[in-house]
Amino acid sequence: MRALTYAAFGGPLSVTEVPDPVAPPGGAVVRVEASGLCRSDWHGWLGHDTDIVGFPHIPGHEFAGSVESVGDGVDRGWVGRRVTAPFVFACGACPVCRVGDGQVCPHQRQPGFSDPGSFAERVVVHAAATNLVALPDDVTTAQAAGLGCRVATAYRAVTVRADVQAGESVVVLGCGGVGLSAVAAAVARGADVIAVDLSADSLAAATALGARHGLLQGDDLPERVHDLTGGGAHVSIDALGSPGTARAGVLCLRRRGRHVQVGLLPPGAGAAPIPMDRVIAWELDVLGSHGMDARAYPALLDDVRAGRIPLASMLDGRGPLGLEAAAKALPDMGSSFSRGIVLVDPTR
Repeated sequence: MRALTYAAFGGPLSVTEVPDPVAPPGGAVVRVEASGLCRSDWHGWLGHDTDIVGFPHIPGHEFAGSVESVGDGVDRGWVGRRVTAPFVFACGACPVCRVGDGQVCPHQRQPGFSDPGSFAERVVVHAAATNLVALPDDVTTAQAAGLGCRVATAYRAVTVRADVQAGESVVVLGCGGVGLSAVAAAVARGADVIAVDLSADSLAAATALGARHGLLQGDDLPERVHDLTGGGAHVSIDALGSPGTARAGVLCLRRRGRHVQVGLLPPGAGAAPIPMDRVIAWELDVLGSHGMDARAYPALLDDVRAGRIPLASMLDGRGPLGLEAAAKALPDMGSSFSRGIVLVDPTR
């Protein structure tokens, strides 16, 4: 099959032929019809993720497609069904998974990181009975391709980790795929959303999704948010992942506010200077959000089908990239603005 690979961290990416995968016991092979190009793929390519082992490596961890084959122990009724899957393949058997927290399974596997990823014509899904998510007929494969990481992670950050309530003020820092997903989820909950980014085009996309305010990021951001909200936001979400945005998110909060860290903070970027004196004095909550268990997808899919999470409008308007174009686009993710979810079509 055709796949996008790299042979060293930060090295050239190329489209090559690699052996077709075989469904392992308990697993499945999915024919990939669309895969999201995510900033986490850029982190992995640079070597920020220590789970990557062995080269050449295939990136890609957000995908949707059709089940092509299944291994021993998997219901053959899955074959031919359109599916997606979380970017964290939970084992499904450990105590953490049994209580529904597969997104932090201690035995997890991740396509594009610990395993070959989805910038290829086929990808393996381990523990298929736990991780495969069937797609409703009225959710397209292209729309579903971003669910596995950005949309699901942002959705859970808003609805579960922050538990955003109607009428609360929410500031979202970074309006790429994760941030726009967080904006849409918070608006759907009835929140008053402030979007923050360095790009006016990204802010326009956020306001089109219902954000009440769009602010260009600057050193005075916390003061502007406090002025707009009359004392600070109830919730801040760092959807970018940088020491500066993490600190700014905490400083944007009102007393008893909740900060959710979604964007990755790789060690190479330096420690995030979280103002713990403010955290203590104002009794702030600082929370992490790392994906979503497959069993939680029905609520998200219901919101997508009802139009409360407008996936179609969150896709990058340039259309899907072929693998050769993705090889050029992935390295640029550290320096270019994102205007939505960029898709890769591995058949092109």
